[in-house]
Amino acid sequence: MSEAYAQVSVRILDKEYQIACPANERTDLLDSAEILNARMREIRDSGRVVGLDRIAVMAALNMANDLLHAQARDQALEGDVSDRLKLISERMDSVLSNTELLDL
Repeated sequence: MSEAYAQVSVRILDKEYQIACPANERTDLLDSAEILNARMREIRDSGRVVGLDRIAVMAALNMANDLLHAQARDQALEGDVSDRLKLISERMDSVLSNTELLDL
């Protein structure tokens, strides 16, 4: 089954781009473009980077770095949750085994 595609117009640093995306991802694309535009404006307005391509690369590198940090936090949280679930499971096993002993 073919998924319906939408033609979406986004504006990044005063330049218009036409992008095709699955219709159900249109809102996500617009939100992503807004975030990218804001990042690129910050970099451009800082005055330290000149040229659209360099600004785009710096924005991409900054966002990739943010993604790596978020993934590391997610993995740390996942490990913490896993450890807590293991501890809860061990405690439940202990309580259940004590209850079984009392029943005997």
